[in-house]
Amino acid sequence: MVNIREIILDALMEITEEEAYSHLVLRSVLEKYQYLDKRDRAFITRVTEGTVENMIEIDYIIEQFSRVRIYNMKPLIRNLLRMSVYQLKYMDSVPDSAVCNEAVTIAQKRGFYNLKGFVNGVLRNIARSMNTVEYPKKEEDPIRYLSIRYSMPVWILEKWLQQFDFDSVEKICRSTHEQHGTYVRCNFEKASKEQIVAELEGQGITVKDHPYLEYALEISNYNYMKAVSAFKKGWISVQDVSSMLVAEIAAPNWGDTVIDVCAAPGGKAMHIADKLRGSGYVEARDISPEKVERMKEEIERVGAINIKAALRDATIPDPSSEQMADIVLADVPCSGLGVIGRKQDIKYKMTPERQEEIIRLQRRILHVVQGYVKPGGILIYSTCTIGADENQMNLQWFLKYFPFKLESIDPYLCEELRSRTTQGGFLQLLPGVNKTDGFFIARLRRLS
Repeated sequence: MVNIREIILDALMEITEEEAYSHLVLRSVLEKYQYLDKRDRAFITRVTEGTVENMIEIDYIIEQFSRVRIYNMKPLIRNLLRMSVYQLKYMDSVPDSAVCNEAVTIAQKRGFYNLKGFVNGVLRNIARSMNTVEYPKKEEDPIRYLSIRYSMPVWILEKWLQQFDFDSVEKICRSTHEQHGTYVRCNFEKASKEQIVAELEGQGITVKDHPYLEYALEISNYNYMKAVSAFKKGWISVQDVSSMLVAEIAAPNWGDTVIDVCAAPGGKAMHIADKLRGSGYVEARDISPEKVERMKEEIERVGAINIKAALRDATIPDPSSEQMADIVLADVPCSGLGVIGRKQDIKYKMTPERQEEIIRLQRRILHVVQGYVKPGGILIYSTCTIGADENQMNLQWFLKYFPFKLESIDPYLCEELRSRTTQGGFLQLLPGVNKTDGFFIARLRRLS
């Protein structure tokens, strides 16, 4: 017999102590224990993801009832308390007594017999007094309020509040705790929208339109994407709407040569290949051999004839590509703070020091790949983050040293997304404010 809560504890130890990515850990766990009942697998997923998502708030609650500070505890005890408090606070269907008893049993089983009284005392006090926990007040300490209420590191909030008003930042934080749907891009070269919707609904899948793009759909009530017939036929591809907007803003013309220098997982490059309707040539490059292989599989799945996946490091100049491309996509590595809602552990793994390293990497890549753009050609710069230091400030740096100019992206956007900045050449999407993940896209034309 396996203990479901021990599986969760081991996953949390890997995520928090070994800095493994939560989605990869969870995928591995669910594959290993695929024989478990669907209800047990759902419990593992919810408690693991929920504990990571709410960890700052959970630590705050624990420290109201523990004489030992959270980071002075043994790592296993710390994570055992965290997952237990998540169940006490967020899962009414689980009896408090079961949560406390299981935690004590696990502590003892894992060799912490002398701490079982501590675990029992802290958890039973929290269970009795959860409703008495006092949170920081928005009016008195707005940053601490946001940090505890939404489990967001203070340094991230400080950066965002330098750029956006408080209400917008709270909307961003709130959105990271909301359910995020699955979005797919329709390939109208293969099937009409009516055919695609009918095919999806025929499998019992719920389908909703997205207001920004005609070919974007939100789908739910499916079990496994590879079992979706429209996916198997190559009629749809999984891609967030913010990512779809990159190809819209790139606006390729018939026969264009396009280089996507940091392409994995390949959605943007595939989208541009679709827009070229079999003409031109798209090269989807990435530094990871595994990701390149996955892109090749995706190209084969949809049957695209004008795109190739290639192994290449974007920081190393490629003389054969000099001024060869009509369009270069530079969707560069970034802090990822725009997609926290989908990858909760990003907010804990990223630090100001790591972000500075990323900014230097972004500029190295831009310095190299700008040379691939033909005179008069287009460079698309994009990130899945929402801070000015990786976005607008990089643009300022780039325009100072290279012969490019920003140009309006309004012709490629729906009315709802147009603004003063889009007229000036870039779009900053904010989760919770816009109907997408957080994303930044700029369109630059080479002058000479």
